[in-house]
Amino acid sequence: MHKSLFKKALSNPLAYAGFIIISLIFLLAMLAPLISPYDPNEINVKAILLSPSLQHWMGTDGLGRDVLSRMLHGGRVSLLVGLVAVGISTLIGIILGAIAGFYRGWVDVFIMRLVDVMLSIPSFFLILAVIAFLTPSIINIMIVIGLTSWMGVTRLVRAEFLSLCDREYILASRTLGAKDVRLIFRHLLPNSLTPIIVSAVLGVAGAVLMESGLSFLGLGVQAPQASWGNILTDGKEYIQFAWWLSLFPGLAILITVLGYNLLGEGLRDALDPRSGSQR
Repeated sequence: MHKSLFKKALSNPLAYAGFIIISLIFLLAMLAPLISPYDPNEINVKAILLSPSLQHWMGTDGLGRDVLSRMLHGGRVSLLVGLVAVGISTLIGIILGAIAGFYRGWVDVFIMRLVDVMLSIPSFFLILAVIAFLTPSIINIMIVIGLTSWMGVTRLVRAEFLSLCDREYILASRTLGAKDVRLIFRHLLPNSLTPIIVSAVLGVAGAVLMESGLSFLGLGVQAPQASWGNILTDGKEYIQFAWWLSLFPGLAILITVLGYNLLGEGLRDALDPRSGSQR
């Protein structure tokens, strides 16, 4: 089912373009140690703020470090944060949403009121407040983003479970004595995976943006480790005459987010063709 869905999604030109974009970015990030022309943290006082050239394709920064090398290694960090953070939020959302949708009653009320409370707090400011009490690091960023981004998945999984629990095959399984664990993991969760996958794909784009914003503010990945956000931070000091320091990381973030959004929208259209006709 999921293979046919994925194949159908890739028949959409925009979704296919998104898949190609994401694949290329992942390939470049994975091969960064092999294809980087320089050490991303190597300081060269003789090459400070050089504009793009054949020697430095994306120029150098205020410490003489090669921007292309830092972009490649920074991509590994930004993509890792996005994937792990979404993995954490999706896992929490699946667990809470499944419990709420399956058991209903006061459990459902309690979980959904917790979701409402979390949604009433702007995510970015909540993350800023939490990060202020922690040491900025890549691990803390992944955990904090994940722990503050599960609400949408919870509501989605709950809605799917509420819909599926009243289906005939679920009622028949209950009649035959199937236990709750079997019903959840054998019947309900597998039939809820496709919208969860769509939500996760779109969520990665948001997590990459969140990490970039935190790193830009100096609360994310710390120097000398490169990420697209802190490369942008370095560029703001020289934006009037070193345009490349802001242009290239900005384009990388834009293209990555666009790729995930295109793929997510393609999967959504494949899952629910009516959504495409309504737009």
